[in-house]
Amino acid sequence: MITLYHCEGARSFRPLWMLEELALPYELKMLPFPPRVFAKDYLALNPLGTIPLMIDGDTRMTESSGICHYLGMSYGPTPLMVGPDEPAYGAFLNWMYFSDATLTFPQTLVLRYSQLEPEERRNPQVATDYAKWFLGRLRAVEAATANAETLCAGRFTAADIVIGYALRLAQTIGLAKDFGPNVAAYWARLQQRDGYQHAIAAERRAATEQNVPPRVRA
Repeated sequence: MITLYHCEGARSFRPLWMLEELALPYELKMLPFPPRVFAKDYLALNPLGTIPLMIDGDTRMTESSGICHYLGMSYGPTPLMVGPDEPAYGAFLNWMYFSDATLTFPQTLVLRYSQLEPEERRNPQVATDYAKWFLGRLRAVEAATANAETLCAGRFTAADIVIGYALRLAQTIGLAKDFGPNVAAYWARLQQRDGYQHAIAAERRAATEQNVPPRVRA
């Protein structure tokens, strides 16, 4: 049984969504955010204290986009993956890495310096600068979805899952209002997928069953 450690709205939503799209059985362990502060026992499993942590037999992984890639390759074949024999293989890999390194990274600084830090340590200038950075990089998604329903290969893939999470995070921290028209329409389409809705429902159900309070937002 695959076990996924998850916090509401965190990057671990990527593999949770992937698990739902693949219809794989899994156990979802909910933790308060951030677990390195509020769930000290978790450090025995993941010394970094970060989310996600996925355990699948002897395999342990902590990188959200990498977990999605692993699940698709290990439990396929699936149209969610793009193979090296397909013309879109390079584009697929680029989106998989772009999702966290380029899109999620600046958002974590916006979140930290606008909401997570104590009031006296918050920094509106840092938050504003990194919000602009994120929105500037989002131009790649705006261009890719100008004439296509999905990012690559002419179908929904894991690339849409990992980029889709970045859009969910943007919505959470108040940046969705600045989406371009193509990104806004693309994000609306992603949210209609059964896999996405099932992942949202699983997140809420597990939090209720495990008595993990929702994240407090400013």
